[in-house]
Amino acid sequence: MPIRAILADDERLMREQLRARLAEVWPELEIVAEAKNGLEAVELTKEHKPDLCLLDIRMPGLTGVEAAKQIAQLEETDDWRIPEIVFITAYDQYAVEAFEQGVADYVLKPAERERLQLTAERIKKRLAARDSDDAAGATPAQPIQQLLHSLSAKLQPGGVPRYLEWIQATVGQEIRMIPVAEVLFFISDEKYTRVQTEQIEALIRKPIKELVDELDPHLFWQIHRSTLVNVKAITGIGRDFRGRQLVSVKGVNEKLEVSRSYTHLFKGM
Repeated sequence: MPIRAILADDERLMREQLRARLAEVWPELEIVAEAKNGLEAVELTKEHKPDLCLLDIRMPGLTGVEAAKQIAQLEETDDWRIPEIVFITAYDQYAVEAFEQGVADYVLKPAERERLQLTAERIKKRLAARDSDDAAGATPAQPIQQLLHSLSAKLQPGGVPRYLEWIQATVGQEIRMIPVAEVLFFISDEKYTRVQTEQIEALIRKPIKELVDELDPHLFWQIHRSTLVNVKAITGIGRDFRGRQLVSVKGVNEKLEVSRSYTHLFKGM
């Protein structure tokens, strides 16, 4: 099957140039859609389910980083995985960080043939490795949340992210202020997000995809599209009869399921 891609850049000439250069170095790549902004990129990813998204970092509406965050939250299926991300940027400081962390590739504007060739080879290898690991029942994906947090901070004034320290939540008929450090995990359903501490269970209306952006990624790991867990609260990792990873958390009997996209977090444990 051909590798399918979505290209997002708010400058038409840049999209045309990148498409032409990609056709030279990666003729089998199929660009299934083009987006003029980050919101379009997210919607087109939902519609076309590509293998690869090439996202300009600075776009109106949603930046490429914000679009990547939303794309990383999409639900995977048996025949589709979250796409690989390549950032398109004129800013070296963003590109270097993305490259050094190894969870996303980058292309500097204007796109040079040699650099695109290198990117194409890297993406092919990643997709091939992902397919082989899937066949073996493993997940080679690397955590991208920390990179996206860092890049978001660089796009903000001051360049330093501010994380939530308190959660205002409903407990029975009361509104309580809960220190984030005391939260064991967050689990969302369609309407509410459950906030669990060792002493109380509370509810908030903020979805996981927003909490991911507001919580320190070194303290809270996303282990499922609907679950964030406090790393310091994890007491063990096990498996159920179906082979799914389950996280044990101190102070509660409940075990938290780890989805396929996040099993890499516990390799070696």
